[in-house]
Amino acid sequence: MKLDYRKTFLIGFGFLASSLAWSLYNAYVPTMLEERFALSTTVIGTIMTIDNFFGIIFQPIVGILSDRTHTRFGHRMPWIMVGLPICAVLFAIIPQMYTLAAMMAVLIGFNFVMSLWRSPVIALMPDVTPRPLRSKANGVINLMGGLGSIIAFFFGGKLSQLDPTNEAAFLMGTVTMLVSLLMLLLFVREPSALPRRAKQDPALMAAWQNDRRRRIEEQHRQREEAAASSSKLSRWEKLKQEFFALSPGELRSLLFMLFAIFFWFCAYNAIETFFTLYAVNVLHLSQGEGATMLTAFSLTFVAFAIPAGLLGSKLGRKRTILIGLTGITLAFIPVLFMESKLIIMILLAVGGIFWACININSLPMVVELASKDKVGSFTDYYYFFSFSAAILAPITFGAIRDLTDNYSLLFVFSSVAFILAFISMLFVKHGEADPS
Repeated sequence: MKLDYRKTFLIGFGFLASSLAWSLYNAYVPTMLEERFALSTTVIGTIMTIDNFFGIIFQPIVGILSDRTHTRFGHRMPWIMVGLPICAVLFAIIPQMYTLAAMMAVLIGFNFVMSLWRSPVIALMPDVTPRPLRSKANGVINLMGGLGSIIAFFFGGKLSQLDPTNEAAFLMGTVTMLVSLLMLLLFVREPSALPRRAKQDPALMAAWQNDRRRRIEEQHRQREEAAASSSKLSRWEKLKQEFFALSPGELRSLLFMLFAIFFWFCAYNAIETFFTLYAVNVLHLSQGEGATMLTAFSLTFVAFAIPAGLLGSKLGRKRTILIGLTGITLAFIPVLFMESKLIIMILLAVGGIFWACININSLPMVVELASKDKVGSFTDYYYFFSFSAAILAPITFGAIRDLTDNYSLLFVFSSVAFILAFISMLFVKHGEADPS
């Protein structure tokens, strides 16, 4: 088997749009909330978790619904085609809100619609990629996501320095999101989508209709069989059959893997949410300069995204993740004692390399345990735990900062969370690629 890099890069435009939007959002919305409305750090952290509350509530539902969606465009694309342009429009008007009520209305609308298309865009890759190649493919996908973050932090940072209202930076994000959608519509075709030549070929049209009918009938049959057998199973057995269908060892590995994901996203999301405020209050930089510093992290992440996937295929996903957790912890601990912009940028760059080792190989480990028709659901287990972390971390660190009045504790919080993730990963025994 050989990875189709062209197709994977094109699928990555969806992740580029998502990553760019969240990078700009997390870099500038906290500073806008503090400067315009004088909110406390805890309140800012709580507002910044709205997207993750919606992710936990709606994304699992959307993942299941997209598995069961049968249209001429496929399973996932209908969700993306509707959600992404709405988000792009809402995104452009965020910086134009100067009353708290208007700002909250736009933020809530934007976050809600984002929760409707993010899971389908992530599930596109496993849909079209054989299991042993998913670490490599995830490297390409995350390379595109990292490129989105670089565009956000570098160009967004420069635009923010020229336009402190951030309207230019967010408009740039909107345009990039719409271009990404256009690339998906023009060049990405799901395996279950109607073939492009079907209008001219009645045989292709009939084959697609028969395949669609077969898929729907098979899903109905599986649900009926599950319902018929559910009365004979204990509550725990039902849980395993309906949601995991795994052996006890695989289930244990999945749970510890999800705990590790929770802890390392606690570390990551705290930094992502508050680094700009850290730069303003501790390093005494502008918000644009603080956002630009994060380019170092994203740049090395992008540069090492594909090598990290290759490393995961060669050394094993678990070993590569453990290397990443060790490296990023050792890179972030010295930040506690530094106030030099250059040295901190170098440490962030080192951290980006090891974050690639972690992030590129984690989703493939989770979906490796899924059957083909449950990829969307298992993708949402991954996002449930990552979103739970993204809810808890900003609120927790916000409270810590308000109690101590010390933004420097940001990297203490993150280092401890990375260590807990390392301990959890030691108990994971499944999730490597099946060589067959």
